[in-house]
Amino acid sequence: MIRLGLRLTLGGGRDAAIRLAITTVAVGIGVGLLLLTLGGMSAIHAQNARGAWLATGYYTGPPGAQTVGPQTHADPLWWEFNTDHYEKSPIYRVDLAATGPTSPIPPGIPHLPGPDQYYASPALVRLIEHTPSSQLGDRFPGTLIGTIGPSALPSPNSLIIVIGHTQADITAAGAPPQVTAINTDPGAPGPMGFHNDRLQVILAVGALALLFPVLIFIGTATRLAAARREQRFAAIRLVGATPRQVSVISAVEATVAAVAGVLLGFALFFLTRPLVTHVDLTGLPFAPGDLKLSSLDVLLVALGGPIAAAVAARVALRRVTISPLGVTRRVTPPPPRAYRLVLLVAGIGELGYFVVLGPPKGTSAQIQAYFSGCSLMLAGLVLAGPWLTMFSARIMSRRAQRPAVLLAGRRLSDNPRAAFRSISGLIIALFVTSVSVGVISTILDNNSPSLGNSANATLIEQIDFGGPPPPGPAVTVPVSLTGRLGAITGVVGVTTTYREPQSDFMLLASCRELAHTPALGRCAPGASVVALDSNQVDIVSQFGKKLPSVQTKVWPAAAYPVSQLSGLPVGALIVQTNGSPSALESARTALEVAMPALGPPNTLREINDNSRRTILELQLMTNLVIVISLVIAGCSLAVSVTGGINERKRPFSLLRLTGVSLSTLRRVVGLEAALPLLVVSVLAAGMGFLAAGLFLTSQLNESLRAPDAQFYGLVLAGLATSLAVIGSTLPIVDRITGPETARNE
Repeated sequence: MIRLGLRLTLGGGRDAAIRLAITTVAVGIGVGLLLLTLGGMSAIHAQNARGAWLATGYYTGPPGAQTVGPQTHADPLWWEFNTDHYEKSPIYRVDLAATGPTSPIPPGIPHLPGPDQYYASPALVRLIEHTPSSQLGDRFPGTLIGTIGPSALPSPNSLIIVIGHTQADITAAGAPPQVTAINTDPGAPGPMGFHNDRLQVILAVGALALLFPVLIFIGTATRLAAARREQRFAAIRLVGATPRQVSVISAVEATVAAVAGVLLGFALFFLTRPLVTHVDLTGLPFAPGDLKLSSLDVLLVALGGPIAAAVAARVALRRVTISPLGVTRRVTPPPPRAYRLVLLVAGIGELGYFVVLGPPKGTSAQIQAYFSGCSLMLAGLVLAGPWLTMFSARIMSRRAQRPAVLLAGRRLSDNPRAAFRSISGLIIALFVTSVSVGVISTILDNNSPSLGNSANATLIEQIDFGGPPPPGPAVTVPVSLTGRLGAITGVVGVTTTYREPQSDFMLLASCRELAHTPALGRCAPGASVVALDSNQVDIVSQFGKKLPSVQTKVWPAAAYPVSQLSGLPVGALIVQTNGSPSALESARTALEVAMPALGPPNTLREINDNSRRTILELQLMTNLVIVISLVIAGCSLAVSVTGGINERKRPFSLLRLTGVSLSTLRRVVGLEAALPLLVVSVLAAGMGFLAAGLFLTSQLNESLRAPDAQFYGLVLAGLATSLAVIGSTLPIVDRITGPETARNE
């Protein structure tokens, strides 16, 4: 039977070749997407592993000497990590000082740099060489003694510098952490691991959301390839073949197509890998060897693809295995009942219960509760899909005024399960992405201050920006710094804010200076000194709350004369520039050189973007899932349309002989495909936003915010593409419904 199956597959003529090609392409697309996802997760892990050393000494507690890491016999190493910027690119800076000859050495360098020496990554070395020193090079004291090797660079474009100091210099403004070992854990909290670890989870969720429509596409393509084989297999059954023998032939044909599809998927992966390598999914492009597959990945995909296709073929031919006359004795299946809505109503009821009585106590209980509610809604959507398709089709039939609408409505009413089956994967992807987009849009809206155009042009050097006063002497600002900043071409103004003695969260500023830094708002009329609420200026600390516009804020007057401000502790320096890169980077360099003990200054936009980076990447991933899911649904529908036309070519030919126009038949086919797609898309998106709204109301006490125009544009573009793919199949109606097809076979 295996030889017969191979002969029927490879030597069955043009129809067999077309069936083989369709199934091969379907499996190839699914395998290619899965391999790219697995390779992307591997690449992120590789970046994390090479950047793990940057998480050494990562410490967010109060300042002071801390010993971080395993207690070894190595001499402690003073370790201070900061993130600098140059034109929106992060620069990871490590300042260190050895306490003895056995202090640990970071990877990528042969030995620790001494005082006034530093190692830099090749990309940073090139950037320093081609940038005026007043904009970048002056920030890094000392002499370059070598470059950091690839083993310590998350990306070839990484900007990293390791600077050596004396113990006295590095502890001058407070003792940083001491480390006794270099971190090697890729998932440790830090600049790379913590962020990219979440990104791996995001990528995995996106892959799962894409996997379902891809599997549906594979099953639909296999069913199309099996549609014409049903009659052949039924004939084989009638001459004495057993159901097991027919299953063997079917499995052989499906396995051949699946193996070819797996090979095509691997070819697509290796062809697109050089392009994906340059995608800065993590903010930096991957190294050439990062996007690779493990032996386990290859084994699972190579075995899983053929198994999935064989199972789909087995399910597609279940009517033949029941009876040799199963192909000819096709009756209208019973219509789906309204009980299919029970799970959907139960899921909505569970989430609504939490809105009324509040969420359960404890994080684990909340996760379980919301997950079960959303799972019930998702399962209810899949179960209720055929009933909703039938309900919509019957409404369309009752209101039909044209023959095409009536025929399409009657066809969908007779077999809504088949119409819904080809797009059932879409409902999963759209529901998941709609929930994500609804929650993300609300969080971003509540966490998006109106920064204005000056956000990229305003630097903030946070010295003592609110909260209880830190121990130790107050940080002093050099008297000449304001003059040096003012001498930089493109610097518009400098505002110095001071701590209000009676409050830990209020800052005082001179209205004369504030007038030249509009990014921080303006003074009340007649005021000479105003009080600024640091909670409304420090946008990092306000995550999850709707922030007022800082730029349009009118600050109230404070009862302090201007002459007394200079005697108060400095809270922050705000430098307003005209937005040009040269002015911004020169001002940043001047601040770092004048006050090296403080962390690098950041623009308002950099602070805001850092706090929202993961959420924005999750939004990007959900948008990608929406587009690909809709396109895959369109391709799946196109395959279903082609299969449906092949199955009904004789009835269509008879209709043409009775006078029905070709355009009417095309409209019938188009409506049969478009109605389930549009109904399911609207339903899945609506239920997703409902679930998001119930979650936000019960968990965060927030109202659902409407997504931005980009979401609607992506959905409409995806639907338009899917409908265009469906339209591309309509010319086949003319080719296979000629008079010669109407004869009895």
